[in-house]
Amino acid sequence: MSPWIIWLIAAIVLLVLEILSQAVLAFCLAAGCLVAAIVSLLTPSIAVQAISVGVAAVAAWLILAPIVRKWESKRAPKSRTGMDALLGRRAVITDEVRPGELGRARIDGDHWQVQAPGIKEPIRRGDEVCVTGYDSIILTVEPVR
Repeated sequence: MSPWIIWLIAAIVLLVLEILSQAVLAFCLAAGCLVAAIVSLLTPSIAVQAISVGVAAVAAWLILAPIVRKWESKRAPKSRTGMDALLGRRAVITDEVRPGELGRARIDGDHWQVQAPGIKEPIRRGDEVCVTGYDSIILTVEPVR
């Protein structure tokens, strides 16, 4: 079998792996194999073909990796998870929050202990607050004006 056919088969296998894994490295190696297939038509030297695979794969990595990273960062929104997902959310007070004391609030049907440091007057039941932070499972809120 001709070397260029072997390099072409290797490139196809790597492209299939790229499709399955979505890892840029397999695509870069496939590009290297395609370059080696072209080089194998020009010279029978396996050493030159192997060097061309390495050089082309590194060049593809240096060119493609920043492009893919930039594309991925635009495509996938930075979403907050866990307790951080509550930051900025609005809650409704279910148990009055007095200055220096804990109260309770509801967000999406879940009840949380809340504190409102720095308030002068109680936050009444039914008032809306905004979550500004948390300490363990106690949310820090401030009244919505």
